[in-house]
Amino acid sequence: MKQLLPILKPYRWMAVAAAVLVFVQALAEISLPTLMASIVDIGVVQGDTGHILKVGGVMVIVAASGMIAAFFGARLASLVAVGFARDLRNRLFAHISSFSLQEFDKVGTATLITRTTNDVSQVQQLAFMSLRMMIRAPLMAIGGMIMALMQDVRLSLILFACIPLLAAVIYAISSKGMPLFKAVQEKIDRLNLVTREALSGVRVIRAFNRTDYEEKRFDDANRELTGTSIKVSRLMAAMEPSTSLIFNFTIIAILWFGGVRIDQGELQVGRMMAFIQYAMQIMFSLMMVSMILVMVPRAAVSASRIGEVLALQPEITDPDEPVTPAEENGIVEFDDVTFYYPGAEVPALQNVSFSARPGEVTAIIGGIGSGKTTLAALLLRFYDVTQGSIRVDGVDIRQMSQKELRQRFAYVPQRAMLFTGTIAENLRYGKPDATDGEVRHAAESAQAAEFIERLDEGYDALIAQGGTNFSGGQRQRLTIARALVRRPKIYIFDDNFSALDFKTDAKVRMALQRETKDATVIIVAQRVSTIMDADQIIVLDQGKVVGIGTHRELLASCQIYREIVASQLAEEVIA
Repeated sequence: MKQLLPILKPYRWMAVAAAVLVFVQALAEISLPTLMASIVDIGVVQGDTGHILKVGGVMVIVAASGMIAAFFGARLASLVAVGFARDLRNRLFAHISSFSLQEFDKVGTATLITRTTNDVSQVQQLAFMSLRMMIRAPLMAIGGMIMALMQDVRLSLILFACIPLLAAVIYAISSKGMPLFKAVQEKIDRLNLVTREALSGVRVIRAFNRTDYEEKRFDDANRELTGTSIKVSRLMAAMEPSTSLIFNFTIIAILWFGGVRIDQGELQVGRMMAFIQYAMQIMFSLMMVSMILVMVPRAAVSASRIGEVLALQPEITDPDEPVTPAEENGIVEFDDVTFYYPGAEVPALQNVSFSARPGEVTAIIGGIGSGKTTLAALLLRFYDVTQGSIRVDGVDIRQMSQKELRQRFAYVPQRAMLFTGTIAENLRYGKPDATDGEVRHAAESAQAAEFIERLDEGYDALIAQGGTNFSGGQRQRLTIARALVRRPKIYIFDDNFSALDFKTDAKVRMALQRETKDATVIIVAQRVSTIMDADQIIVLDQGKVVGIGTHRELLASCQIYREIVASQLAEEVIA
């Protein structure tokens, strides 16, 4: 909870103003029954019209003041709650954006989405209710008790007997609700996870005829959430009838004993009416408290979950005094790099050493699970090496700021990732100020201009979520064009040519030779045909470098490379 207080700090004066207005509203409501009693007992009973007009005017002023205070108090409370929720979401998103892949793997994407949306909404509601009911209810209860004592001490004994009973019922129900609210939030996480997997993997699900299985998975998660929510609802539903029962019996007792006292001449009718209204205020205040106590456990759980995310510090951070390389040449050096994924017993990479220089193409090839993509992730510092070092232009990347490091790269991921928006906006993603000419030139080099210009809106055509309105090859060419627009010193192509046919692959590689001739190019590939012309090829096997050299040199010296070439050339001939 303490992580949330600094976010609320800018709104403290607005919150104070809202609290003062709520205080004014409460005072007005507490004053009205006494004024009404005076009108009845003096003005009506004694026939004093002047008193009725005088006190009635005061009542109008008090009621108007309470109404104005209620209006502006609610407005300020809303501004505080909405502004706090907005800033909290921004803070959460910014903090999550600083996470390394290690934190994403640890926490999980589905729960991060839930905590940024649903949990923030729960805290927002509590913030609003705190400024309205949490301040007003105690004031009304305490003020009502004092005024009730002033009306009649003996009748007040009924309230002092009923209030502890009501408080005990509220406490018993709320204490049982806390663990259930936490379970509800966890089951929402589970439902989000299942839904996200089902929607993102819909093609695989249909291809394997697993729709029924996924529907059952969703149904199971949905039923678990529904079952827990029903338990919570049943428990909390018991609060209203319980409190109402106590409330109604209290009013009956007041009417019974109050009527006796009026009959005996010990109590006036107006004061009796005022006492009933104060009793109603006290009871309603306690019912408001019960409503707040329903929200507090759930909001407390949500605040705790948000706090866990804000307290989670990324493993990968910028150094206190970042070092910027003196020159920007694009020289990449791996020096005896070993890397273990968190919790893994076997290294993903072990004792990897090589260098990549400007004007050269360095290709990385190997079987599945050999560590090719891991190598690219380490270079971009998505993870930190376990042993050894990676240097860019002579500086260890752990000594550079992440922004400075990644500014030197253009990365084309293995899975083509496009964002909703226009084609032009996606191509300018790494260089927002790129000219139309630069965008078109990059698209032509990536062999994407042909299909873009066939679209009615051309470069202003919209890309659907995930780029689903384009084929896999088209999406991949757009990601290559996006990298070319940036014009960095180092290019990383992470097995992105596999989605292209052989003809398009050849055209793209020929264009890349022209566009990247002065840059360092690192290509992670599975196709031998993609990397045959590379200046150096690094062969990985189970995380170890088993060969470095040109295509011809490796054919002569590396058995694993010969096996890869033999298997793929046979497949290409068949194709």
